[in-house]
Amino acid sequence: MKVLIVEDEPQAVQRIESLILELEPGAQVVGKLDSIKQAVQWFNEQPAPDLILMDIQLADGVSFQIFDQCEVKAPVIFTTAYNEYALKAFKVNSIDYLLKPIDKSELKAAVEKFHERKRGRTDEPGQMLENIHLAMQMLTRKHKERFVIKVGEHLRSIESKEILFFFSMEKATFAQTRDGRKHILDFTMDQLEELVDASRFFRISRKYVVAVDAIKDMISYTNSRLRLELATSEDKEVVVARERVQAFKEWLDK
Repeated sequence: MKVLIVEDEPQAVQRIESLILELEPGAQVVGKLDSIKQAVQWFNEQPAPDLILMDIQLADGVSFQIFDQCEVKAPVIFTTAYNEYALKAFKVNSIDYLLKPIDKSELKAAVEKFHERKRGRTDEPGQMLENIHLAMQMLTRKHKERFVIKVGEHLRSIESKEILFFFSMEKATFAQTRDGRKHILDFTMDQLEELVDASRFFRISRKYVVAVDAIKDMISYTNSRLRLELATSEDKEVVVARERVQAFKEWLDK
């Protein structure tokens, strides 16, 4: 089995190669590419591999752009650190995805899925392409850079980078800024989770969405949870929900 790796993080490349060779001792890694430009050139000049492992976010853009510039004939397993996106939109047919850090058992399941297809089932190229474009739209959407707030009878705009965290209280939603002020917003917490920059903000619970630079300290808490101390916050019970702790740690480790 000939495998192509498209990944711009050297450590991730090493891990993927190591796991693939462990799971498939007879596999041959035919290329390791770290950019859209390299990948397009490779696909235009080289025969198709049997399987591609491809990171979604590359140094020079989103890897789906490769599919717009050349023909990719091999099935793809995508890898990504961004589990907040609705990747299920393209997890069909010849496409699968793995969240970083890549787990051996999940990679094994994805490779087995590849072998099952190879043994008998054909893919629908049109459906595959349609879902690629849908996923690309979601992955390239811009996050909200500012919010309009009401101050007395006046409206003013605050930049997202000035917000340390969002929280809900008494059926209302607030943004707390670096100066310690809180401002009511016309958004629900669910809406904010989709609108903000996921590389900076994380939804730790139903009540809080916090920025990484707001976290002053993290303390082990009951029932495998974490308690956070946030800048400008007087709330002593800012707790990462138990079911979100692992994802929260992975988000911090990006």
